[in-house]
Amino acid sequence: MIELKDLQLLTALARHRHFAKAAEACHMSQPAFSMRIRSLEDKLGLSIVRRGNRFQGLTGEGQMIVDRARGILDDAKALDQEIAAARGEVTGALVIGAVPTATSYAAKLIDQLHQAHPRLLVRLEVTTSLTIQQRLYDGTLDAGVTYSDSVVQENMSLLPLYDETYVLLATQDMLGSHATSISWADAAKLPLSLLEPQMQNRRILDRIFADLDLRPEVMSESTGFMASMVMARGGSVATILPRALVEALGPIEGTLALPLVDPEPARPICLASVERQPELTTLRALKSVIAAAAS
Repeated sequence: MIELKDLQLLTALARHRHFAKAAEACHMSQPAFSMRIRSLEDKLGLSIVRRGNRFQGLTGEGQMIVDRARGILDDAKALDQEIAAARGEVTGALVIGAVPTATSYAAKLIDQLHQAHPRLLVRLEVTTSLTIQQRLYDGTLDAGVTYSDSVVQENMSLLPLYDETYVLLATQDMLGSHATSISWADAAKLPLSLLEPQMQNRRILDRIFADLDLRPEVMSESTGFMASMVMARGGSVATILPRALVEALGPIEGTLALPLVDPEPARPICLASVERQPELTTLRALKSVIAAAAS
């Protein structure tokens, strides 16, 4: 008989494609993890993993087991939550992935969810839109706050949240204290600090500049907004941020946050989740909080 623990280990191995990383994710030592996989193969009388000097993938039988395992683990998780809900509680864990530009929105959402359901544990993981898509399908994320147009919609539920728009953050000395907005053309003339090119937000900004035939002066790049904001406050550069992030943080002393105009692009942000029946109780609770905030 295959145990749920065996299925959890196999899906972790399929996700990480590395014995040591999968063992760490499962809070096990690598020898114990490998021994458990070997024992499962012996029990089933078939090979699950293609082995060499390192992990080389799953066999056909191993992939078949993993594909079925994901559904079984989802059903087990849903059952645990339904039992808790029958007692009038929303408990358990909810794992949400968010693209960097939506971190502040996701954080506010989690705060509202905690107020409504204080026994619910929520883990927020900030990552790329591509990773969110992949991890929704493999079951390691319950929901994703991401760009609507980055989600392959087959078997996926999309709940619209808001439109992402952009502001330029810089010192008053750099912008002039009487400015109320700034064009993309004028922003391109300033020394800028932006996210790294592989980040979705940076690709969006690069596309906007390219469509306007502009070549901005990018002085520095980072994997998060904090470094760019610190440098912008210091006055050496300006940076471009999602409006939702600036509104969540409030005014930053010595700086101005000006809406970017001519044009005023907007990218829709949604809550993405895999369609499943029954829906996770924790996910229903999250959607209820979103609906209440919108009403």
